[in-house]
Amino acid sequence: MKVYISCDMEGISGVVSSEQTHMGDKEYERARKLMTEEANAAIEGALVGGAREIVVNDAHGEGRNILIEGLNPQAQLISGWPRPWGMMQGIDGTFDAVFFIGYHAQAGTKDSVIAHTVSGRIYQVRLNGEPIGETGLNAALAGYFGVPVVLVTGDRLLAEEAKVLLGSSLETVIVKEGYGTRAAKCLSPQRAQQLIREAAERALERGGEPFSLSPPLTLTVDFARGVQSEMAELIPGVVRLEGRRVEYTDDDYLTVYKVFRAMNSLVAQ
Repeated sequence: MKVYISCDMEGISGVVSSEQTHMGDKEYERARKLMTEEANAAIEGALVGGAREIVVNDAHGEGRNILIEGLNPQAQLISGWPRPWGMMQGIDGTFDAVFFIGYHAQAGTKDSVIAHTVSGRIYQVRLNGEPIGETGLNAALAGYFGVPVVLVTGDRLLAEEAKVLLGSSLETVIVKEGYGTRAAKCLSPQRAQQLIREAAERALERGGEPFSLSPPLTLTVDFARGVQSEMAELIPGVVRLEGRRVEYTDDDYLTVYKVFRAMNSLVAQ
């Protein structure tokens, strides 16, 4: 069995502020250690559950957060930035299951810790009219290759978002309860890691169904500022609907995903 793990940082227990998630900030080294340990818990559970090959994608920021020297040696690590498929670099049809570790709720989610969608430049993303965050965008890419997401970990509101999108049978681990954007009641790292380890094993035993989408696929993005939508409109096929809103439609999700990543990169300039 081959398992793919996409690991973000904002949904890790003990991480409650964006100041912990930026390289060079005072508490960053602690946060990256916690991130590495939760990734290891998922790896350990996957191995018990029958995984024989595991690939971990360091999916936060510039992808240089997980401490490779501290990572379980039975896993391989995807590191560095930029890369064509971002948080899902390396995914393909050879995998049997996907884990999302340390994920967060989509932008605008009330009382969810550091909720956002890709960056602070984006106010909301919708796919075929439905609001969607990083969990859904990345699950759809895994689903394109026929691979199910079977485990998602983060705060309670992220877990609820994931279950609505991917089904109530999805394994989730709630490692913290948000009291706002920058406050939460967190499990101890040891307890969070234990729960992740156990859930990873169960998730592989249970399996799941790929998150598939029927074309045509319409991506609607509301940016934080109008000038950002002006930049996004420079991409061929992207239509500016109003001040901060653009839209793009295609039958191929790989193209939609790539255009979305291009939008976010372009408006950052």
